Amino acid sequence: MFNLLLEPLNYEFMRNAIAIGVLVGILCPVVGSYLIVQRMAMLGDVIAHCVLPGLSISFFLGVDILIGAFGSGILGALLIAWIRSQTRVKVDAAMALTFSTFFALGVTLITVLKNKLDLDSFLFGDILGVTPYDIGRTSAIAVLILLVVKLFYKELLFYTFDKTGAQAVGLPINTIYFGFMAAITLTIIASMQAVGVILVISLLIGPALTAYLLVKELHQMMIVGAILGAIASISGVYLSYYQNLPSGPAIVLVSSSLFLLALLFSPSQGILTQPNPNGTIATMRLGLFKRSK
Repeated sequence: MFNLLLEPLNYEFMRNAIAIGVLVGILCPVVGSYLIVQRMAMLGDVIAHCVLPGLSISFFLGVDILIGAFGSGILGALLIAWIRSQTRVKVDAAMALTFSTFFALGVTLITVLKNKLDLDSFLFGDILGVTPYDIGRTSAIAVLILLVVKLFYKELLFYTFDKTGAQAVGLPINTIYFGFMAAITLTIIASMQAVGVILVISLLIGPALTAYLLVKELHQMMIVGAILGAIASISGVYLSYYQNLPSGPAIVLVSSSLFLLALLFSPSQGILTQPNPNGTIATMRLGLFKRSK
């Protein structure tokens, strides 16, 4: 048993993969918890695709991809907010338009600028190719975001559940919104190496949504989600090592499996554990159905 756990650690690329997987697994559910309770889960996916033009321009100019990706992601988020505030267009339509436009622009820039950007790695991640520099950058992003969440938890909580009330008491809701978009963008950038932009939405939402079925308070949701995210990341990396699977999808599949278990067996919200109005358990319905035949 111990040999199964220790053998992958003999390789530096596996140690690096586990390290960045844990960091991303903790960070994503914390940010994703806010997305879920604000009913803006798809915003993470939109911003994930909005970073592509910035990545392409960064590669062309030879600058750090963090700069271009961050600027492009923030621009996409602000564009959605501007469309919502200036027109009658609903948020889902604004997201769909921004998503498709930025992604198409990014693919076009890759072709026009003749970048050597590995599109497959960008879309699906390459966690086994991370370097100590990637781990250091992800650690800095994770510490920064988690520290801000800790320091401004009450303000963020107020803003999340009552924007009108937050504005009435004088909270700078525009600044909070911009900071929230910045946190989402930085989280996505930190997660791209691990799972890619296609799958990052699952890591943002999956562990947090699983925690949502298990606990009732937002801070509990973030803590439990972070634990589940770390477990999913480590398990996914080990699964990819022993079963020769792509690491990013393996992490996501483990996260989705944990959600399915919570959906079925959560003590308070599980499909198979909720008592029906007569006080019996949902699992008895199958037996009743068979007897009725």
